[in-house]
Amino acid sequence: SDAAVIKVEGKNNGLAITVDGNGRYAHLDPYTGGMIAVAEAARNLAVTGAEPLGLTNGLNFGNPEKPEMYWQLQKAIEGMAAACRALEIPVVSGNVSLYNEIDGEAIFPTPIVGMVGLLPDITKHAVQGFGSAGDVIVLLGSNDDELGGSEYLYALHGVETGRPPRLDLEREVRVQKLCRQAIADGLLASAHDVSDGGLLVAIAESCLSGVNGPVGAKVKIDLSGLRRDSAYFGETQSRAVVSVTPDKLTALEKLAAGFGVPCT
Repeated sequence: SDAAVIKVEGKNNGLAITVDGNGRYAHLDPYTGGMIAVAEAARNLAVTGAEPLGLTNGLNFGNPEKPEMYWQLQKAIEGMAAACRALEIPVVSGNVSLYNEIDGEAIFPTPIVGMVGLLPDITKHAVQGFGSAGDVIVLLGSNDDELGGSEYLYALHGVETGRPPRLDLEREVRVQKLCRQAIADGLLASAHDVSDGGLLVAIAESCLSGVNGPVGAKVKIDLSGLRRDSAYFGETQSRAVVSVTPDKLTALEKLAAGFGVPCT
């Protein structure tokens, strides 16, 4: 699923481990790209039910002797630091790989984050695959018009352009706390963060990795004035696709309202 889960020998708790990064975002906006690398890794842990303990980073950039490359490195680090402060995650180690160029052209600036989180009770963790027929699929978070830097633009149209999705760190914190609480309360049958490819890709991934094998899903997405491709494939941050049994839907809606998170 979004994070690997490992049991701590002799104890009832466990560790959740993930690695994340998106060079396309950092290429288009290194500060935002740095923030999202940290936030998405933490979100991978949150949809598993884990609280982040710490992270390590790998900073992959071009020649820092060129001013624009140095600026990318500086801004990416500043963005990562801002996310770490908001999410209260310490950086315990890191690695830097510089001068990455081919024929004078630098690679996309790519901050990579490896993160470890604690599962207080390993029996209460979520997986991304849908469970049983009749479960209700719920989007935590909101759809915005954010196709810039998306997998959709690259895969279908061959362009890597635009502004990457915005990241509201305060909203990110609330969504992650909601996911952890809902899992601890035993409300969720599955949980999967929305990232590369957007909402429909996240739903498809949860279908393909169904707990009892691949399953189908029937969904109706409220466009709310958005273009269809933006609603389906935009990569708005701070979202998760979860599923619940019908009898637990009201409890999830009440919990989401308490955290101020849209629940659709």
